[in-house]
Amino acid sequence: MRDTLEKYQVGCYLAAILAGIVLGTRWEALHAWEAALWPLLGALLYATFTQVPLLHVSRALNDRRFLGALIAGNFVIMPLIVWGLVTLFALETSLMLGVLLVLLVPCTDWFISFTHLGQGDSARAIAATPVLLLLQILLLPLYVTLIMGEQLVASQLFSELLPAFAGLIVTPLLLAWLTEKGAERYAVLKKGVSVMGWLPVPLLTAVVFLIAASQVHVIMEARQTLWQVAAIFVLYLLVAAVVARVLYRLAKLPVAAGRTLAFSLGTRNSFVVLPLAMALPDIWAAAVVVIVMQSLIELLGMVVYLTWVPRLIKSPPTR
Repeated sequence: MRDTLEKYQVGCYLAAILAGIVLGTRWEALHAWEAALWPLLGALLYATFTQVPLLHVSRALNDRRFLGALIAGNFVIMPLIVWGLVTLFALETSLMLGVLLVLLVPCTDWFISFTHLGQGDSARAIAATPVLLLLQILLLPLYVTLIMGEQLVASQLFSELLPAFAGLIVTPLLLAWLTEKGAERYAVLKKGVSVMGWLPVPLLTAVVFLIAASQVHVIMEARQTLWQVAAIFVLYLLVAAVVARVLYRLAKLPVAAGRTLAFSLGTRNSFVVLPLAMALPDIWAAAVVVIVMQSLIELLGMVVYLTWVPRLIKSPPTR
């Protein structure tokens, strides 16, 4: 049953976003539901983090070639490409922030499902998630500071972003780690972690519906400039697959590992950074819309990836 839920999660999210946009334009009362987002987001992050094997980082460290390619792609090559894209399109500050927040953090949840569906190596994907999560938490503030530079200082964003980051990301992460630690000793906590594995898909469906419904007015106001953001996200997906193919060949990885790499570079942790954007003052509201838009484009992109990646990354012909 859980496998079926994850298999059709893309359709659930797309339907929720579209329903939210339609209903949000017709009934303004739905905008008041935004208050319900915070408990839902907190539950979503906690449930998602409990499914990341935080206690087993050493498992990923043993797979050095794959891990090296994964880190190089997610934390060196792709951040440089993102920097180039936001510079090329000369985005205004709030849009740039949204793009940076979402594209600088590799996914740690549905990338595993897409890896499985796209004929990748799910075991490697699961093992790598704690490394991806810990590194992005450490590096995201640094990358945003480096890329935004003077804009970050002038807007006093850092003083607002850092406390939100600590409270909304680090706190659920620590709670999840304590839960996993306790689950090794107590059967009731172990069962609880298993039950929480069912929650991310329905919780995320509810979250994207409420965001779309409550933020539709921001979408309408920013629609003239969002085409640039959409172009960046599409270009990102195209480049990510090509970079994965190059790294797969350079590192001489197994085919399934190469496909896993492609899905890791292509998927982003949109709903982990979403609370950060939502915690900022209203002048940054466009960043929230950007993150939601990225998730929608990414979901559509993953449908393409499921066919494209197995063709792009395959065994070389025998001679």
